[in-house]
Amino acid sequence: MNVDSIQNGIVIDHIRAGSAMKLYELLHLGDLDAPVAIMKNVTSKKLGKKDIIKIDAELSVDLAVIGYVDPEATVNIIKDGELVEKRKIGMPELLTNVLFCKNPRCVTSTEQELPHVFKLTDRERRVYRCIYCETAAGK
Repeated sequence: MNVDSIQNGIVIDHIRAGSAMKLYELLHLGDLDAPVAIMKNVTSKKLGKKDIIKIDAELSVDLAVIGYVDPEATVNIIKDGELVEKRKIGMPELLTNVLFCKNPRCVTSTEQELPHVFKLTDRERRVYRCIYCETAAGK
């Protein structure tokens, strides 16, 4: 299978196999009026299998979202058909309005204008907790 190269845009690479659709949804890529290609279960020497997302548009993506879904993913910035920057993401310490607290007693349930902020509390197990009530985020 061949997917054309992009001229100006972003390639999210080295995504853990099966995670591209979650990224697609969390980054709201379906709302874009630009070509977006998702390749799932691509053969990878390093990972065995991986997913790739190509976005043929210049835009800024929320790196925290990418790091939450897969901290090992990389973001490649393409300009005029050439790779100009490659970023390793890692796990973000804070996530704002990416996850939403499920605790009905949390202040975010009654105070609608408060941002939903989750803090990384266990890097090894990838656990994020609400900063207001300390409820763990569900995957």
